[in-house]
Amino acid sequence: MQKIENLEFGNYYHIYNRGINSENIFKENRNHEYFLMLYSKHIDPIAETLAWCLLKNHFHLLVRIKTSEEISESQKKDEIKKIIPPHQSFGNLFNAYTKSINKGYSRHGALFERPFKRKLIDNDFYLRSVIKYIHNNPVNHGFCEHPIEYPWSSYLTCVSEKPTKLKREKVISLFENIESLKAFHSKKENFNSLEDFLNL
Repeated sequence: MQKIENLEFGNYYHIYNRGINSENIFKENRNHEYFLMLYSKHIDPIAETLAWCLLKNHFHLLVRIKTSEEISESQKKDEIKKIIPPHQSFGNLFNAYTKSINKGYSRHGALFERPFKRKLIDNDFYLRSVIKYIHNNPVNHGFCEHPIEYPWSSYLTCVSEKPTKLKREKVISLFENIESLKAFHSKKENFNSLEDFLNL
């Protein structure tokens, strides 16, 4: 049986999963929007997001789990809550989204494969590679020819100046500047070795 890695406070993780039996988990645009709303509710309080991408039957997230001190500091003084394990916050997100899809599309049972996949990221080289991989996922799956053409990923936010909760400055700094980020993302790359590592 595969050992499931715990999500530790303060660490970076690539979190990803797909629909059970490769079922589509995002059937129309309003599903993407609802997932992102739930993500903001359940994950923003406990993690910083560096990259994300939602495709029809799977998703990718790149996050840094906040430290317990950071989570406590961000809570309103009159709303002090017990800090739950980070994996439970993700579980709450996926459960809430599953309930919504089941109700809206007259289905029942699990929507996602379980448990959700997660990989610890412990160096900047891997961090940059995963950011590029996540943003290029729609290109790799034939939905578009460049990440900027796909609406349901964080790439558009990275290269814009609109207000965002995404850790855009951190992402840009990993590539030195915005022009380097764009150039890095535009270079063709074979992601087979990364996908083998991720068991995709």
